[in-house]
Amino acid sequence: MDLKPAPYFRHKFTVKKPIKQARAYIAVGGLYELSLNGQRIGDHFLDPLYTRFDRRVLYVTHDVTSALQRGENAIGVLLGNGWYNHQSTAVWYFDKAPWRNRPTFCLDLYIQYTDGTEERVSSGRNWKTALSPTIFNSIYTAEHYDARLEISGWDSADFDDKDWKNAIPRSAPAGKIVSQSVRPIRKTLEIKPVRIIQLNDSIRVVDFGRNISGVTGIKVKGAEGTEVRLRHAERLYENGRTDISNIDAHYRPTDDTDPFQTDIFILSGKGEEYFCPKFNYKGFQYVEIQCKEPIKILDIKAYFVHSDVPVKGKVNSSDELLNKIWQATNASYLSNFVGYPTDCPQREKNGWTGDAHIASETGLFNFDGITVYEKWLADHRDEQQANGVLPSIIPTGGWGYEWGNGPDWTSTIAIIPWNLYMYYGDKRPLEENYDALKRYVGYLLENYPSGLTDWGLGDWIPVKSRSPVELTSTAYYYTDVLILSKMAGVLGNKEDEKFYADKADYIKNAFNQKYFIPEKAIYGSGLQTELAVPLYWGLVPKEYKQQVADNLAIRVKSDGLDVGLLGTKAILQALSDGGHGEVAYALASRKTYPSWGWWIMNGATTLFENWPIDAKSDISMNHIMFGEIGAWYYKALGGIRPESAGFQKILVKPFIPRELERFSVELESPLGKIVSGWEGRNYTLEIPDGVEAELHVPKEFVGGSKVLKLKAGRHTFKMEP
Repeated sequence: MDLKPAPYFRHKFTVKKPIKQARAYIAVGGLYELSLNGQRIGDHFLDPLYTRFDRRVLYVTHDVTSALQRGENAIGVLLGNGWYNHQSTAVWYFDKAPWRNRPTFCLDLYIQYTDGTEERVSSGRNWKTALSPTIFNSIYTAEHYDARLEISGWDSADFDDKDWKNAIPRSAPAGKIVSQSVRPIRKTLEIKPVRIIQLNDSIRVVDFGRNISGVTGIKVKGAEGTEVRLRHAERLYENGRTDISNIDAHYRPTDDTDPFQTDIFILSGKGEEYFCPKFNYKGFQYVEIQCKEPIKILDIKAYFVHSDVPVKGKVNSSDELLNKIWQATNASYLSNFVGYPTDCPQREKNGWTGDAHIASETGLFNFDGITVYEKWLADHRDEQQANGVLPSIIPTGGWGYEWGNGPDWTSTIAIIPWNLYMYYGDKRPLEENYDALKRYVGYLLENYPSGLTDWGLGDWIPVKSRSPVELTSTAYYYTDVLILSKMAGVLGNKEDEKFYADKADYIKNAFNQKYFIPEKAIYGSGLQTELAVPLYWGLVPKEYKQQVADNLAIRVKSDGLDVGLLGTKAILQALSDGGHGEVAYALASRKTYPSWGWWIMNGATTLFENWPIDAKSDISMNHIMFGEIGAWYYKALGGIRPESAGFQKILVKPFIPRELERFSVELESPLGKIVSGWEGRNYTLEIPDGVEAELHVPKEFVGGSKVLKLKAGRHTFKMEP
């Protein structure tokens, strides 16, 4: 497993009859590229997806009918390490994962002939193997390629493999091998440089104009043995060199052979040469090309890499700052949706649970990501311990069961299945995860019988004020138990529904007894997160909701934005639901520090990890954890929320800021497109067939401040002049 070069495998076989159909099925510990007769099969990238490899391995199916030919054929497989054989060393100890081993695969090629007969070609001892020119590959850091070692035609039928070794059989990493029924990762966008700066004879810096998750492809000419280094970064030093000090904080290299986010390309000297990583991706805007020898750069491009999920939602506004924040939020969401939800595409690439549930509604409004979430929830079930505990990062090689995994983070097992049910109307996420959630809640109830828990990370990276961890974690404790009760009701388990509803009430009462001050209508010391989180998650007694919302608005007007991760999830919607939409809009459209707009005004094309752009730590420039604002556009400005599963019934409560001339949201629901928006003095709501809407007509409308029940169709309303 410490051998560096990626292995080639090949097999030659004969097709003697006309083919009707052929399919290849390949399961891999690690990553792969498949070829037939010198032709790469498929356009997936980083296949198969990352799992807990000793518990679940995915197989991918390819239709290869057109790639086969009568006569001699050859199959080729190139294997990469991925997360299976993590050779780079970082604080999460993936190099010590219990499954770690040299990459391995199993392949079956099924051929159906036109005469009705079938044939199977399978991997085995008769396959041949050799080392490839990919001399090092790490999903975490980079890829190194020595073009001098290229083997021309290695995957073609007429290649002579007599000097190659026979393959060695291996046991499967896990007993469970299941289909990868997930939207694949692809290179979705080709990006050209906006500028290339020649700093000196050996260093050029390429600026792609935006921050992405992805790879670069470079075409060059140079002498044999010339080493070209491509160093990827999110920002530059004042001297123009790439600065990775904000994203290599957790890397722990043992030597200098694996530089962080730095591809190494060694030229063969045979004319024009091209390199693009096959088994790695990075987070970057800039690429520093380092080469001590003279080379000619013929072309360089960046490729945006993420799960290729279809677009489902659209936002359009007369406020260009709002548009840019929405675009940056979506760019960060996609950059952190690479087979599973991650926190950042450079420093970690970890499936942090807190980041994922915070951003899940932003994702579900904008993209059709259900299959990726379903896959990731299966990873949850694979990672869950017998006592119900989940780790803070999923998948994991063992890290995260003792730090960061309180209910404020690992509520993913409750919140995401429920969101999938509400946004798609599909009960399967509830059915598949009910027992796992029940075990997790059981652990909470057993270990925190008082109804209060301080298990968690709390309001991570706040602007300045820190709310009690017990307050925020207990709010999620309540949310998890309440969702479990609602799941039980949907699934017809009346006994569980009542039991967990009673437990949720008990937690709510304990929470309010500890933190609520009725005479002041505040929680704790009245910090923004202390007020917003109970409002958002429904812990505030009904008779006090308006007063608490009013106090939140007063605090925001006084202090500006002062929340961390958990507060960010709640604050905009809590203000909007509490009748303070103008205050929420002022925060969302703010251009000064601290705000989303402040990032945009300072050149951001993705969301940052920290509010100050000059922070000393936690300063990734492509994080999704503050991304709830993307959902707020739909839920508050557009006012659209599902009232029943699958948007069969929707609640529509649009808020129209005085200074926003034009705004609209479009959403492809399971039943069709929903549109809510206005231009000038005209508001339009479009409802597809099969959807019923409850429209809360704003007071600004002619005949406003009333509730209308609306059926399918296009409905228009005039606003007061």
